Amino acid sequence: MNYTIFKRLSLSLALIASFTVANGQTGVGAKPVKGAKLYLDGSKKSLEKNWEYWEGPRFKAEMPIKWQEVTDPVGGGKAISSNDPAAAGGLYGAADIVTKDKFRDFHAHVEFFIKNEGGNSGVYLQNRYEIQILDGDYGDHGMAALINEHIPVSEEYLGTGTWNAYDIMFKAARFENGQLIAKPRATVYFNGVKIHEDKEIQQVWGGPNSGLDGGNEGGKGITDTPGGLKLQAEGHDVFYRNIWIKKLDLDGQSTDF
Repeated sequence: MNYTIFKRLSLSLALIASFTVANGQTGVGAKPVKGAKLYLDGSKKSLEKNWEYWEGPRFKAEMPIKWQEVTDPVGGGKAISSNDPAAAGGLYGAADIVTKDKFRDFHAHVEFFIKNEGGNSGVYLQNRYEIQILDGDYGDHGMAALINEHIPVSEEYLGTGTWNAYDIMFKAARFENGQLIAKPRATVYFNGVKIHEDKEIQQVWGGPNSGLDGGNEGGKGITDTPGGLKLQAEGHDVFYRNIWIKKLDLDGQSTDF
């Protein structure tokens, strides 16, 4: 089969799946579920209202946030670019942004677009646990990995120049009398296909520049502190839009959905 035709067919099938899984609540274009808040609609206004820089140990940027509003290369609407000049050269932690609201358990939807080959960013759950965004790699540090721990069970990335979507159910670590009794867990859909099912997450990876607790006992010292949803700046043209989050209470429940 001609490669171009094959790619278009694969894209069409993936888009169909994205609107049919889980009652239409996963995949590109998924609308906020009841009770969710829209944190990024692609406009600078929503960025400035709902997000702030994460001022970690490597922070170099200056307010206001330098992530720019751009024209959606596909649909002509609005999107926000993660290509902050302070993060040029892959300096993660220098200009990452995080929601002003902080979370324990939550359901989140994130749409991203990688413009160029090798594009790199990341979605951090609770500003701790990264779901990787990296064009051209599917290892434990590659696309859609729960980084350094869980590789996706299938490859659902639609490629550069195309919108992709993560749908995430996250359950925070549990503590009793100040002691950790259960690690965090997550279920992730990628473009409407389940790629991680109720996976336990062991630690924060990447050191103190990566997020909350990254420098605490080598990332193993997880604390009982809520955190925002963070997006990583690595000096690449990775665009974001349609990010919504619903706060949950998953006591006694799995993250599977």
